[in-house]
Amino acid sequence: MQASEVRRAVAAAMAIASSLGLAADDAVVLHDSNKLTLRLLPCDVVARVAPVAQQVARFEVELAQRLAESGCPVAALDPRVEPRVHERDGFVVTLWTYYAPASSREVSPAEYAKALERLHAGMREVDVPVPHFMDRVEQAQRLVASRDLTPELADADRELLGDTLRSLRRVIGERGGGEQLLHGEPRPGNVLSTENGLLFIDLETCCRGPVEFDLAHAPEDVGHHYAGVSPDLLRECRTLVLAIIATWRWEPGDQLPDGRRLGAEWIDRIRALGFTAG
Repeated sequence: MQASEVRRAVAAAMAIASSLGLAADDAVVLHDSNKLTLRLLPCDVVARVAPVAQQVARFEVELAQRLAESGCPVAALDPRVEPRVHERDGFVVTLWTYYAPASSREVSPAEYAKALERLHAGMREVDVPVPHFMDRVEQAQRLVASRDLTPELADADRELLGDTLRSLRRVIGERGGGEQLLHGEPRPGNVLSTENGLLFIDLETCCRGPVEFDLAHAPEDVGHHYAGVSPDLLRECRTLVLAIIATWRWEPGDQLPDGRRLGAEWIDRIRALGFTAG
């Protein structure tokens, strides 16, 4: 979120919490990207705040409720208030349960895979309209194809990303296979390690596709513990995800901290995998 908006976003979240009878005298920023995630104190609630124009909060609230009811490992909305989207001063705010972090022990790949399998099993029981994962590829291709949209992307990197996205879109599409509702970005930053086990957050990225696309966002060893995975498809999805997220880093206004450096590193990784331009 733009620095100029952060103070207003924090004020909006605190005002909404207070109006609902939750004591909110202070706010700690937990995460700042396209939305702001806050821990409000002393009521100990997590507030997620986004500009009205950029939000899909209603979808996320409804899906989180349905998945929680199915026993999926997802973070829950705060039970002290009505599960709904609140709006104030140009922002939408949703209020979630705060989970104290578990002990500092490292999450094992097997534990991560088991939690993701449980999430996917529950998601197979939910029918909601979501984008296809190839829509994400198409969006990245548009960015790469336009110098106006990615003016600082070097020509050699532009060609490499374009070739990678085009070839993997074709190869993965020709594989066919089963598809289902996915988290969309179940990377470690979207997984909470709590006393109740692993819980997934940030459901706004949900899409439809093969489970290998979700696994491509998780640490590499996780895929070894997930039953029934296609190693070839997973490998292709990993490279595809690298190309997509590397492309996003070259959009003007990208808000990922140190995004350009990460984008350059990911392009180097794609090149090292043997995807060369031409």
